[in-house]
Amino acid sequence: MKWGERVMVLREKVLEERPLIHHITNLVVTNITANVTLAVGASPVMAYAPEEVADMVRLSRCLVLNMGTLTAGEVDAMLLAGRAANEAGIPVVFDPVGAGATPFRTETAQMLVRELQIDILRGNASEIAALGGLHANTRGVDAGEITIPAGQLARKVARDLKTVVIVTGATDYVSDGERLLAVDNGHAMLAAVTGTGCSATSVVAAFRAVEDDGVTAGAAALACYGLAAEHAGAVTRGPASFQVALLDALYNLRGERLSSGVKIREL
Repeated sequence: MKWGERVMVLREKVLEERPLIHHITNLVVTNITANVTLAVGASPVMAYAPEEVADMVRLSRCLVLNMGTLTAGEVDAMLLAGRAANEAGIPVVFDPVGAGATPFRTETAQMLVRELQIDILRGNASEIAALGGLHANTRGVDAGEITIPAGQLARKVARDLKTVVIVTGATDYVSDGERLLAVDNGHAMLAAVTGTGCSATSVVAAFRAVEDDGVTAGAAALACYGLAAEHAGAVTRGPASFQVALLDALYNLRGERLSSGVKIREL
């Protein structure tokens, strides 16, 4: 099956099954990630209280951990939810926002990767480099310079951490340490709107909920999301209208319009 057809099939599975995606995410992006999750066809729930996260994750098909606005209490909730997910065989998608920027963020991200079974790790190049023990010039939560090519970084960290790693950027790379895929879909306007990286993580989680292979799920999700961004960028002039158009494009993207626009390369 060609990649365009694979992406189309998985997109339809998300729409048919409407998997519940449990998010422990950051305050800046809660609304947009919930709406993106809905637009792609999944169902979002944002539950943070330690008293309920384990119960909530057991009702879900995938767990998203995002440490964008990190607090000590949130770390405790992530550990509780992550352990419950691991026990129940529910995949965990981790977005280590800002890893490498401060000791608290870096140490927390490293601890979560050490303590939990992470199915997919999705971040920008400097965040992934920080988790891989490599030097990176991190700028807050934005990507900084790294010392090796992004594709090589994805493969190395995936092999070292024994998980699927996604490094997002102008080209996205997905690897399990052996296989390496490049996704060329996307639009420059994604960098002008807050929460677009976090939203990509939510789409990855939705696809992972219906696809056991993390490499396939990750590449398919990023191609779908990136293609929606291309359609949105073609009809907007600025970040405000782009955000609205992105939701519309993602909601409407399916069938031949989706399969013919997918740009996934096997490296």
